[in-house]
Amino acid sequence: MTEWTLSGVFDEVAAAVPDRTLTICGERRRSFGETALRTRKFANFLAERGFGEQTPRAELERWECGQDRIALVMRNDQYLDVMIGCMKARVVPVNINHHYTAHEIRDLLAYVRPRGIVYHRSFASVVEQAAPEGVELLISVDDGSDGPDLAGAIAYEDAVAAGADEPVIETSPDDLMMLCTGGTTGRPKGVLWRQGDVYVSSMNGADHESGDGLRQLAEMTGHVWFAVSPLSHAAGIWTSFAGLLSGQTIALYDDRNRFDAHTALGIAETEKAALLTIVGDAYAGPLVRAMRERSYDLSSLLAIGTGGAATNPVHRRDLLDLLPHAYIIEGYGSSETGGMGFGRSTKGNEVDAFAPMPGGTAVSDDRTRFLIPGESEVGWAARTGRVPLGYLDDRAATERTFPVIDGVRMAIPGDRATVDADGALRLLGRDALVVNTGGEKVFVEEVEEVLRAHPGISDALVVGRPSEKWGNEVVALVCADATDDIESQLRELCKERLAGFKAPKAVILVEEIRRLGNGKPDYRWAMARAAQDAAHGIGA
Repeated sequence: MTEWTLSGVFDEVAAAVPDRTLTICGERRRSFGETALRTRKFANFLAERGFGEQTPRAELERWECGQDRIALVMRNDQYLDVMIGCMKARVVPVNINHHYTAHEIRDLLAYVRPRGIVYHRSFASVVEQAAPEGVELLISVDDGSDGPDLAGAIAYEDAVAAGADEPVIETSPDDLMMLCTGGTTGRPKGVLWRQGDVYVSSMNGADHESGDGLRQLAEMTGHVWFAVSPLSHAAGIWTSFAGLLSGQTIALYDDRNRFDAHTALGIAETEKAALLTIVGDAYAGPLVRAMRERSYDLSSLLAIGTGGAATNPVHRRDLLDLLPHAYIIEGYGSSETGGMGFGRSTKGNEVDAFAPMPGGTAVSDDRTRFLIPGESEVGWAARTGRVPLGYLDDRAATERTFPVIDGVRMAIPGDRATVDADGALRLLGRDALVVNTGGEKVFVEEVEEVLRAHPGISDALVVGRPSEKWGNEVVALVCADATDDIESQLRELCKERLAGFKAPKAVILVEEIRRLGNGKPDYRWAMARAAQDAAHGIGA
């Protein structure tokens, strides 16, 4: 069977359904056919300026990139257009989280070393502060902002207009897609995927001898998939590409304004969305509250997909109560693995483990063997098969995260897991967040799940901090509706459901749990807050 590039699949789908709406974002609606032409013109604009592949893949180590890179400091509008256009030029688009500070973006761009930057105009000042030396091309996307733009920048619409209609540049399944990790606990890394692999591993794709099957699938589909989560995050990219490469219409949240659950539900109602994708509690909680405040016709909604961050079982249950005809798909995966497993819950039948997707597995603590279903050892979640090549310019991290076991290259992103007797993966948490206290290991997500189940707690985060007595101690940051006796209640609740050493030694009340722009918890903020309160003598 033949491998495919993402742009090659897209062009086959666009040829089959040229008049179908591809993207909806705010007032903008664009068809598959229009997007196919515009992305080809943008690709030729880049190619005419010498952008593309500079060193063939076969001459490189797996942590090296021989293609030019263009950083995307963008909101959702036209994000997919720019990504596809770059890929058609054999240029690697790189997702940059625009919620980062200028300092953080400067550090990330210095690592990525882009030859060009595409940015929404409201980010002009940030790009001016952050752009490293060597950036040759600045492309500005209009987002209605009134501020001054950067000197020498080219308007995106002018770039598209300047590109030739032909030729169609020949691409290769070896062409790369790069995804920057979320940076939850440290500096983001650039994960290098072959397009031929990422299509199959993460976008519900397959190898095909010809485009006939792709065109037939596109003609049979046409649902609306609403990617509520931002496209600067892998979860939003996975969902959007999985949808558009099968012919679905992709609705995007117009994130010029902060997320508003009523706005999102209004879009789902108006566009008759069949699938809505979110990132954990940052979206689930507000959606539940909004549906209780106002009625929406969501009869077309078949599923809510959530991934990238934990979803409180209380929110999951509430969503199923409010939408009894729908199901909740909780996905497990990462930028380093793509989708590894999923849990599908319906009203009255909820699951708390993940059925592994092809290649999803777990290996032993010493990474020498695969875990046997039902054994008690805590190992590492892993994926075999079509996994990334490595991390950009980082041989050591590449060999550590993508090792070879029994002759098979694997992706082991750092999540602890066990394997149930039925083969389901049970996630315990990221190893970087494990608290070693008094000689015992505590997985913070396990404690967070118990805390969030308390009816008076709207959100919670658990971290470790240094302790003279325990080495490290478990600390909980919580948002509580009422504070009377809440600390003792939470400790008792944890001791009822978990081993005593897992109960928080300190409970810190906060007005809100900070989250990153992609919806993931900001553990670095939480650790700093816990340390700050320790310095003031707060806690047990």
